[in-house]
Amino acid sequence: MATDLQGLTQYLDDYLGVTRIADDQEALNGLQVENSGVVSRVAAAVDACQASIETAASLRADFLLVHHGLFWRGLEPLTGRHGRRIRLLIENDIALYSAHIPLDVHSEVGNNVRLADLLGITNAEAFGSYKGQAIGVIGDVDLSLGEFILRVRHRLAADPHVIAAGSDQLTRVAVISGGGGSMIEQARDAGADLYLTGEGPHHTYFDAEEWGLNVIYAGHYATETEGVKALAHHIQEKFGLPWDFIDHPTGL
Repeated sequence: MATDLQGLTQYLDDYLGVTRIADDQEALNGLQVENSGVVSRVAAAVDACQASIETAASLRADFLLVHHGLFWRGLEPLTGRHGRRIRLLIENDIALYSAHIPLDVHSEVGNNVRLADLLGITNAEAFGSYKGQAIGVIGDVDLSLGEFILRVRHRLAADPHVIAAGSDQLTRVAVISGGGGSMIEQARDAGADLYLTGEGPHHTYFDAEEWGLNVIYAGHYATETEGVKALAHHIQEKFGLPWDFIDHPTGL
């Protein structure tokens, strides 16, 4: 089964709210590279890196769905590695669609709601403010810190860095995928016993320690795989398109 590229991208733009959700201007959410106009197979990946594009081509995908797109450096000449990525997409007739913050915050397929579900966090509700909009989720658990760490290791296939600065018994856990270390204070103010995100800068160790909050850095990549998988599955259900997940972990 195949579908029209324009119809698919218009649906995704509307479903994800890419024109409504505030983001870094370099994110350039939506269709970043077009193909000849027809989509028959979807590949989903966290990053639009050379390895992901090469794998999408080997899978004969003609639509690559990613969380991190091509243009984080702003304007770049189409030379070097940037040019190689673009040429590979065009030569293999692969359209590239990127959704950054719109995929983090989405209430059904978003990274944060999917993480909460994967980790057994119940009664999840919106938490954390980014550019005036809620970005993460906070909800209930009934686990010890050690039990929750084991759950993170098993379900995210990650080796998390743990700052054990708070209670050993957890009842409220806040989640923001990716680079959310700067939001520890918001997690504390929301009443979390533990804050889980992907990564954070050095000084956030002291934020957690001095505020008495458990923090888990589970990896930027590891916390951002669930959204693209869920969105690709949604596309399959809506349009009948088969899909594959391209796993290219960074360990970061």
